Amino acid sequence: MKILFYNHTGQVSGAERVLLMILARLDHRRFDPVVICPEEGPLLSMATSLGVPVQSLPGLDARFTWRVDRLLRYLRSFFLVIRQLRRKVIQIKPDLIHANSIRAGLVATAATLGLETRVVWHLHDILPRHPLSTGVRVLAFLCARTRMIAVSRAVAENFGGARAGLKNRITVILNAIDLERFQSNQIARQQVLDELNLGERHPVIGIVGQLTPRKGQLELIRAFAKVLAESPKAVLLVAGAPLFNRDHEYEQLLRDTSRKLGISEQVRLLGARDDVGAVMQALDLLVVNSAAEPFGLVALEGMASGTPVLAPALDGFVEMIEHGVDGWLVTPGNEAELVAAILELSRSSELRARLAQAGKKTVATRFLLDRYMSELESAYEGRGASKSKANATESTIKSGETTKFVELAEQ
Repeated sequence: MKILFYNHTGQVSGAERVLLMILARLDHRRFDPVVICPEEGPLLSMATSLGVPVQSLPGLDARFTWRVDRLLRYLRSFFLVIRQLRRKVIQIKPDLIHANSIRAGLVATAATLGLETRVVWHLHDILPRHPLSTGVRVLAFLCARTRMIAVSRAVAENFGGARAGLKNRITVILNAIDLERFQSNQIARQQVLDELNLGERHPVIGIVGQLTPRKGQLELIRAFAKVLAESPKAVLLVAGAPLFNRDHEYEQLLRDTSRKLGISEQVRLLGARDDVGAVMQALDLLVVNSAAEPFGLVALEGMASGTPVLAPALDGFVEMIEHGVDGWLVTPGNEAELVAAILELSRSSELRARLAQAGKKTVATRFLLDRYMSELESAYEGRGASKSKANATESTIKSGETTKFVELAEQ
């Protein structure tokens, strides 16, 4: 089966890391992959290094907006990319297109009108409340060639809704990670601590991920100032870099806020790191503070690294973490609860060790890469995801009778 993998951006964040993992583990005896993505950014070279044929397209300039001038510019970008992707689809003649985002799904579906090519939208996103979100769902509903793979039940419910006519077309395949990348490595851990001049007397708190408002680094820095009032030797490591839109301005805001709060010495912005596993293992506590998180791959990586994870009780986090058992959940947006949880966890090495041990077990039993690839390849072949213990509750979103089309607009 020839599969065309289309990614609308050349930058690498969570969705692209999952795509690269798929490409590295895909059974080439059964599947013949081709990747199409923009030249700008590292994705093209990273996919090429895996030995996969890669072709380039212009990047898609399209975001949700209420401004008419920007919307017109985005629509023009859609039109240009759709036209060029259609030419490549006609040339390559794939049996299936794996569109690695909702925007990629829109482009691939429009580009294959009249071609009868099957398109799988890999849903890594939570759609915002916006009139265009309704349009996205309408297109997915109208095109019978499309199928959706959601990275969590939260994403599936957000996209399809309990009453949507997308019944039986959304399959939930929970993400997985390559455990070998996050095996305990005391030497690498100590190297990170030495590099940052940190000893055992410092409670080391960390947040890892793209620098962007949605990830909540700013709110964590403000909360950390209150943590320091009770634990003055604590250090906060912020690992990650800005990738999109105006995120560079956000990075500067983080620096300015730390300075204004008088905690610049205790807040270390590390930038992008190639040794994320080692950084995570150097932490006493990994904090994830997202305002919305379709899955939360970084939390899974922290658990695999043997680092206790503190996260908000929302979206994908509640599907991977059981509070007080293999991680710690707090009310989203509640600063006082976040501060109290950081203090409690940083002070109790016994509690952290228990959570860390259980977290590693959770990853090893529910989020194995072999399980993920088996379910994904089954979905490619139209057999649906296998209902393994890793995803035993609901692999496919179930709803009542198919509703009238007009009800889709209410979602």
